[in-house]
Amino acid sequence: MLLLVALAAAAVGWLFWSAQKDLPDEAALSNFAAALPSTVRDIDGNVVTTFTREQRVYLPYDEIPKRLVQAYISAEDKTFFEHGGLDYQGIAAAVFTNIESWFTGRRPVGASTITQQVAKSLIGNEVTYSRKLREALLARRIEASFTKQQILELYLNQIFLGRNAYGVEAASQAYFDKSAADLDLAQMAYLAILPKAPSTYSPVRQNARAVARRDYVLRQMQANGFITAAERDAAAAQPLVAVPTHSIATARSSDYFIEDVRRSLIARFGETPADGRNSVYGGGLWIRTSVNPKYQEAAEIAMRDGFMRFERGRSWRGPIASIDAGEGWQSRLQATAVPLGFPDWKKAVVLAKDGGASRLGFTDGSTGTMPASAASSPLRGTNQSAASVLKVGDVVPVVKSGSGFALRQPPEISGGMVVEDPMTGRVLALVGGFDARAQSFNRATQAKRQPGSTFKPIVYATAMDNGFTPSSIVVDAPYCVYQSRSLGQKCFRNFGNMRGAGAQTLRWGLEQSRNLMTVRVAYNTGMDKVVAQAKALGIGDYQPVLSIALGAGETTVLKLTNAYAQLFNAGRALEPSLIDMVQDRDGKVIFRRDNRSCPGCAAADWNGEPMPRPGGTPKQVIDARTAFQAVHLMEGVVSRGTGTELLKLDRPFAGKTGTTNGPRDVWFVGGTQQIVAGLYLGYDNPRNMGGYVQGGTVAAPIWRQFGELALKDAPKLPFNIPAGVRMVRVDRRSGKRVYGVWPGTENKPAVIWEAFKPDSEPRRTGGSAARDDARGGRVRSDADFMRNSGGIY
Repeated sequence: MLLLVALAAAAVGWLFWSAQKDLPDEAALSNFAAALPSTVRDIDGNVVTTFTREQRVYLPYDEIPKRLVQAYISAEDKTFFEHGGLDYQGIAAAVFTNIESWFTGRRPVGASTITQQVAKSLIGNEVTYSRKLREALLARRIEASFTKQQILELYLNQIFLGRNAYGVEAASQAYFDKSAADLDLAQMAYLAILPKAPSTYSPVRQNARAVARRDYVLRQMQANGFITAAERDAAAAQPLVAVPTHSIATARSSDYFIEDVRRSLIARFGETPADGRNSVYGGGLWIRTSVNPKYQEAAEIAMRDGFMRFERGRSWRGPIASIDAGEGWQSRLQATAVPLGFPDWKKAVVLAKDGGASRLGFTDGSTGTMPASAASSPLRGTNQSAASVLKVGDVVPVVKSGSGFALRQPPEISGGMVVEDPMTGRVLALVGGFDARAQSFNRATQAKRQPGSTFKPIVYATAMDNGFTPSSIVVDAPYCVYQSRSLGQKCFRNFGNMRGAGAQTLRWGLEQSRNLMTVRVAYNTGMDKVVAQAKALGIGDYQPVLSIALGAGETTVLKLTNAYAQLFNAGRALEPSLIDMVQDRDGKVIFRRDNRSCPGCAAADWNGEPMPRPGGTPKQVIDARTAFQAVHLMEGVVSRGTGTELLKLDRPFAGKTGTTNGPRDVWFVGGTQQIVAGLYLGYDNPRNMGGYVQGGTVAAPIWRQFGELALKDAPKLPFNIPAGVRMVRVDRRSGKRVYGVWPGTENKPAVIWEAFKPDSEPRRTGGSAARDDARGGRVRSDADFMRNSGGIY
């Protein structure tokens, strides 16, 4: 007998040891935090969206209505404030009930207190006796680690109450569209019946059953002395009316921007609570992004309209998908990814055909009709109309048209756009395609494309950093070079096989985007220097071959736009970013984009001393004077070159068009002193877009449309001229210096202001044109001119 007792004791001891060996200890319990959604805000601090898989709004105990607490105690655990975590009387009753269930096949029942339900949320919901033992042991630990109020706070914020709502505040909003503080007694009693099985007490499908259970809770509240009989009767007399179920709205604007933010946060902090306290889906983070809603909307509208202009008049390519149009078609349609893009486009499935007309079904269960005349586009490669080939089960995008609907087609062409602040590197808007809901690939950050002629400003900037000036003469003529034994001889040509124009200025070569001049400039500068400059600007790491000078090296829109932004920022290094700051659930900053120290910036008041400034010296990736010269040349591209489409914005503007071989991609990158933006259009599987397509005719109009919206009320600021730049009057075509004539205001004046570094401007000696008007003498040198004119040009 002693041996049997010893073995039994050992077995019980081993059972308890194995049950509690993996349970959280007191330290882990004290650090427990409920999963909370992470909130994303825009540049102005307005909420854009949330990252969540459990809708939860955390309420501290003292903000939870007292009667709501009493309702849950009455419904779930009336002796909560008396027991030590376990209801032994309830456990004994459950044991006898479960013995009976062995013979009847019913599901075992428990006797869980509120503390045990908190424990269950930590260890899982497996229906086993070993789990119940672990739950009981953990409940005792919880009671030892927390006060009763803290346990209730955890419970009332953690429990699932249906409609994807976790916690009483989220449930209050999901069922009654109000805060928990504004609930009446009847509504509180209803929420208290939901922890066991929310679907069993639906206020819509099982209203009578839910009302009966609610009234039971009210009776229990009266029995416990929490409410009077009159209050119970008044609450029981109220009908149970809940708001309709609705899905959580997701932000349409800035989909691609927000998805890029989400990926960055997951890489830094983890995705789920298992990855750490500050996970994206559970950490309750507050994320401040740099997205500017005005710019984002303008970029999305401009890009979508640009896609549709390019696709206009093209044949119909067929339905997006096909599904079973029988029973349950609504859920299958909801699960089908369809690029909609425009707010008025709707996803539809063909439910029936009547000749050429189609009866359509929509995700909300409604139906409509699309007449044959509204689907008259021919199917690609045939003479049949879309109306004649559509069949039951086909999924298509449509738009409301009169009393019916008209067929629409998402564009096959795609592209990306990035808008950046050239002073800080903050990305203000980002578009990665037509519709992120069906096309998750982000073409602004992930698509590597050849930039074509938009790379040329980098070549010209490198040249001007190595002895060339805007007035340097370069021959525009056929050019062949022996590259190496493996690469052989390479002969270059201008776009469209245009003939050479002879000797021209460096400025003219960039304004007219002449390939032959660019290759000569790159060869004489040194391709090793060109690719080194491209790498310093963050465009890419390329081999020093001449084709790179014409934009043959792949890059992304984000990288190229950031390179231009650095030119606009006087050559100072910029790191493009979408996230300004991240705070944890307690408000502590756990990530900050700008970590520069700024002594005195947080002072309560100004002390009369010079205003404090952030410390640190930004890295110079290219000479500031060279950067301005490149920007100044690109102003000419817009004034009289390949980017004249942007003249319609009527403000100082610099940029460059790009068209790759084929053409397979068209680009435009440029901007003002306030913003720089870059974009490209092309097929995802690169192919010829059509011989008529050019950056100046397809990409530049998109930038113009964006600018008309984004820059509508912006001041017209000139570009900042850094110290050391000398503005000199020159003949626009010859690059020679002139006197006595001032630049005109027209787009193609004979005389222009040109930017030079000291001692690099063109010299004029001798001749009547070189006389100094003030002294009547002959200017022999730059030094003489500066002395005679006071150095003012």
